[in-house]
Amino acid sequence: MAKGSLRITRRRAAALIAGGVCAPALIGRARAAEVTLKLHHMLPPVSPAHRDILAPWAKRVAEQSGGRIEVQVFAAMQLGGKPAQLIDQVRDGIADISWALPVYNPGRYPLAETATLPFMVTTAEATSVALHKFMAAYGGNEFADVHVLAFHVHAPGKFHMREKPIASAADLAGLRIRAPNQVFGRALGILGAEPVFFPVTEMAVGLANGVIDGTCLPYEVVPAFKLQELTKVHCEPQAGARGLYANSFVVPMNKARYEAMPDDLRAVIDANSGIELSRFMGRTFDVNEQAGYELCKAQGNRFVEIPRPEMERWREATRPVVEDWIRMLDDKGHPGAELVAALDGLITAASGG
Repeated sequence: MAKGSLRITRRRAAALIAGGVCAPALIGRARAAEVTLKLHHMLPPVSPAHRDILAPWAKRVAEQSGGRIEVQVFAAMQLGGKPAQLIDQVRDGIADISWALPVYNPGRYPLAETATLPFMVTTAEATSVALHKFMAAYGGNEFADVHVLAFHVHAPGKFHMREKPIASAADLAGLRIRAPNQVFGRALGILGAEPVFFPVTEMAVGLANGVIDGTCLPYEVVPAFKLQELTKVHCEPQAGARGLYANSFVVPMNKARYEAMPDDLRAVIDANSGIELSRFMGRTFDVNEQAGYELCKAQGNRFVEIPRPEMERWREATRPVVEDWIRMLDDKGHPGAELVAALDGLITAASGG
């Protein structure tokens, strides 16, 4: 399975790793800062999201403001609370900025969650660009109580299995698989698997003890949980097919803090937000797939492609999941079918047709 398009040079890897791994990461001390912003997220400082996205973003903001903005990056929920509270923490001023998953508040942000429907995602970069455009056009007041800097998704999830390869729905029958969200869990159930729901932090124990037969995650998380040692088979759709799933993310900023900043400093934030930030975040997740894949390859694990015709059968079989989502959007006053079709079209366009 070719992964050449995601290769990363040693020099590039060193540049990504350098700096920003302390927690909190205090950026921009060259001169006394006029504005200090607290950025809060759930993952440890060694995570690619912190190392390659959030800390570099903070550094860029500090540098482009001439040190007038200092961004303190608090990893691993250092400011307290739980991951599901990260958006509210920004709204309430506990943090100034956060990196959060709308799916942790099921049903509260249904438009942003639409990107989590099964078999929607292509690459993280293309789907992130599409999601940002979708929310700009249709997001309305879903995040009206914060100032949104970006939306994005992670790279498509894959099956990481202890023993059994997955190449068809028949292979899923009776297998206990940790589901990444309720929506894809329902899709797994339709396809014959037994979805299991528990925090990702408990996943490694579940795999080691045989409580689950596999899990659905992108390669990016492989190093953190040593999935290359806990699983022997990695299965994903054939190239050109839509991915299994992706979770959506939002980067909210406290609205009052944003509006109170001087115009020139607010312009620095604006220059480092929007669709290009969404693109950068998605692209970085795509690039980080390579490291996890290489670990699995070095372990001597097996790789299986799920044929495109089989993926089309899966997509048709799980159509009830999409239809229920459309009804839910309708019940909330949104044109459900139109919105799902719009996002699907934006992903197709961003992916090159």
